[in-house]
Amino acid sequence: MPRDKSIRSVLIIGSGPIVIGQACEFDYSGSQASRSLREEGIEVTLINSNPATIMTDPVVADNVYLKPLEPESIIQILEEHNIDAVLPTMGGQTALNLAIKCDEMGIWEDFGVRMIGVDISAIDITENREAFRKLMDEIGVPMAPQSTAKSFLEGKEVAQEFGFPLCIRPSYTLGGSGAAIVHDKETFEKLLTRGLHASPIHEVMIDKALMGWKEYELELLRDSNDNVTIICSIENFDPMGIHTGDSITVAPAMTLSDTVFQRMRDMAIHMMRSIGDFAGGCNVQFAVSPDDAEDIIAIEINPRVSRSSALASKATGYPIAKVAAKLAIGYHLDELDNQITGNTSAMFEPTLDYVIVKIPRWNFDKFAGADRELGLQMKSVGEVMGIGRSFQEALQKACQSLELKRNGLGADGKELRDQEKILQSLEHPSWNRLFHIYDAIKLGIPFKTIQEKTRIDFWFLKQIEDLIKLERRIEKYTLETIPRELLFEAKQKGYADRQIAHLLRCLESEVYTKRDDMGIQRVYKLVDTCAAEFQAQTPYYYSTFEDENESVRSDKKKIVVLGSGPNRIGQGIEFDYCCVHGVLAAKECGYETIMINCNPETVSTDFDTADKLYFEPVFWEHIYDIIRHEKPEGVIVQLGGQTALKLAEKLDRYGIPVIGTSFEALDLAEDRGSFSSLLRDNNIPYPEFGVVESAEQAIELSRELGFPLLVRPSYVLGGQRMKIVINEDDLEKTVVDILRDMPDNKILLDHFLDGAMECEADAICDGEDVYIIGIMQHIEPAGIHSGDSYAVLPPYNLGDLVIEQIEEHTKKIAVELKTKGLINIQFAVKDDNVYVIEANPRASRTVPFIAKAYKEPYVNYATKVMLGEKKVKDFNFKPQREGYAIKIPVFSYSKFPDVNKELGPEMKSTGEAIRFIKDLRDPFFRKIHAERNLYLSK
Repeated sequence: MPRDKSIRSVLIIGSGPIVIGQACEFDYSGSQASRSLREEGIEVTLINSNPATIMTDPVVADNVYLKPLEPESIIQILEEHNIDAVLPTMGGQTALNLAIKCDEMGIWEDFGVRMIGVDISAIDITENREAFRKLMDEIGVPMAPQSTAKSFLEGKEVAQEFGFPLCIRPSYTLGGSGAAIVHDKETFEKLLTRGLHASPIHEVMIDKALMGWKEYELELLRDSNDNVTIICSIENFDPMGIHTGDSITVAPAMTLSDTVFQRMRDMAIHMMRSIGDFAGGCNVQFAVSPDDAEDIIAIEINPRVSRSSALASKATGYPIAKVAAKLAIGYHLDELDNQITGNTSAMFEPTLDYVIVKIPRWNFDKFAGADRELGLQMKSVGEVMGIGRSFQEALQKACQSLELKRNGLGADGKELRDQEKILQSLEHPSWNRLFHIYDAIKLGIPFKTIQEKTRIDFWFLKQIEDLIKLERRIEKYTLETIPRELLFEAKQKGYADRQIAHLLRCLESEVYTKRDDMGIQRVYKLVDTCAAEFQAQTPYYYSTFEDENESVRSDKKKIVVLGSGPNRIGQGIEFDYCCVHGVLAAKECGYETIMINCNPETVSTDFDTADKLYFEPVFWEHIYDIIRHEKPEGVIVQLGGQTALKLAEKLDRYGIPVIGTSFEALDLAEDRGSFSSLLRDNNIPYPEFGVVESAEQAIELSRELGFPLLVRPSYVLGGQRMKIVINEDDLEKTVVDILRDMPDNKILLDHFLDGAMECEADAICDGEDVYIIGIMQHIEPAGIHSGDSYAVLPPYNLGDLVIEQIEEHTKKIAVELKTKGLINIQFAVKDDNVYVIEANPRASRTVPFIAKAYKEPYVNYATKVMLGEKKVKDFNFKPQREGYAIKIPVFSYSKFPDVNKELGPEMKSTGEAIRFIKDLRDPFFRKIHAERNLYLSK
């Protein structure tokens, strides 16, 4: 059946600002769905309040509304556009909740808008846990004993009936908000109250906890002809009891027999067909008894694309959101081509000849006092994905991608040897349990003990044990004596040169040279969905160590763009936006574009964003091998945040051109001493400061500078470990803590300008001319990280004298740093004097915000300047904005209810929204400005 021709215009609802549990995977899904619909000639209108996304960019949709996700905004859109259908399944729980609210208000009916991709009954049944349980009972799908409670008294009665341990799950929430496992009466009463309040309908589902059961997920697609295809099976390394978003996951499932998989598959299809008549994507979660593999329990079903859908898309190369959007407008699976092979239909179920490992990324250090134990409530802020020919190789590559200063799983001198701490970690999982499993096996803690405490399948534990046995074999040799076959085996199992160097007691560069001389070199394999059964047409690669290389190098001039790795606080989706626009601009200039990144949630790792995608760790060894293979003109580092930027030194040292601003200039901006000399030579004011390497030096310097002092380590992003101190005791403790965790970092002490106002400017410079793309004024005072501040574009009450100083300082610094591309400079304003706090000659968090507010493609312009294709004077800048744009920081404190929520110099927000106002009389602005004044009065 061809597509429904009556659908000419579709509204896609986005997911809003990034929060824990709902991250940039929905930017990826929404962007892909929009492109899919536009391919069919359908007009796409998109609403989302998140300015940092590709989804809200003019390149994605015909009409973009950066508005609050509220019914009033939907009504405005429907009054201005003749919308035929709404697709709410690409924007997570936020979009679904808004779609339901609009349906209840009769908005869709009033404007004659159809809901496609899902139906209300499917949403109601899957979100209303009592209705879902009854339906599963009717169709014969087993679930854990469970019951709903709408009051505290009902909850206590259920607990008395079932007995502990129990799971509490609030209805209609995302990312496990309010969910918990409870083992005793006192904890139960506290968490029951919290769960009831977390649910928008004041309802929780209480079920018998299946602690230690194995957890699996299936990703499905279904069309309007009731065809269903299974896209991917995913196995959780961690057992039931840890939210799947916080679990290490593996695809395809490793320990699942074919018999059990077929049963699970049949159950999933039966469940999907039973919840409603809709065409689109679906995620189904199951638990399997570790004692009896035939005992399968359904956990839940999500009738929309999800976090797991993005992972499954990147894991298989099958673009789930793109196909789901086609199904939503009437196509059948057998009428669509497989997007990867071009030779098979979309009914062809992916077959993998490689293994995927996803590891979450946490930011507990940002939340002092947070409960770091993992449970039913998701706490991770991002994730990485490793691809390898074996589980071991994929696991090591995922560990190398995490940005934790680990070189893989172990073999880096960072093993924990405290048996008591290790056993505690195994039983109470946190971000580092994977590494402590390795440590436990290495210490000789019995397998039985490790398995009893973790309930992780023996197969996974044996895989880690095998790595440790390999390391012991390697340690018997030196670099000169190690046999080729042993070195080759280590590389095949994912070991980085740094790890092997640690085991052989030599330098990383020596291992690299040795294996190169031995002919042990990376080759690149295609992610092709079909285990090479059909020829793939998509240049989407991962590395391994074998004989055949499937990545053919062209003779075109090439540019490599380094991505930003996993999302974390301080480095989020805004850098993915910048990377994507950098790729598009380089394409326009005639370059073959090569993207390197390891984040499965992003648009930059979509299979057709760049000309070639290498889904690899943003880790020196992997990058260098790709560069040696591709031989690009150079590498763009200033779009991928600190992850990419910190690799500039090695690129420069190895003679690889850094495109745009040179490494020397990047390093000068980071080196506070050299940068201050530059400011002094140009008569630019800056707060008095000093650099120290010990607590004793810090106290001595503090007597010169005077308190309060801003203390911060060098070379970090997101205000990591920054603190304002007011006395010597506080200073000493802060410096000691930083040096303990960051022994290689120097520490900067700045005299803090108490009561100052903070501003920042972003600009494009070509080395000679500078164009300031925007100046933003923070509503909060200096001392609160810029990422956590409300900020107004353009400034709302800076005098002409202050604006002139900001503009003059920005232009002078950009030129003096020989900037080629983007630069962000932060200022403190006190008594009409403008002081420079810091300069970052790279893309910043605010660039996408300014680009959206002024409707100008600034990253596109900046990339062309970096490449030397354009000068600043070649662009016809025409910013469009009436009134003001306000950046609204968004926090995920609901995941950490007991932490200190006071803001300071270390960033805590997980995302942001944008709000446009006509003038300063706007009630929203007056409210937040009044709150600032109240804060100052305290």
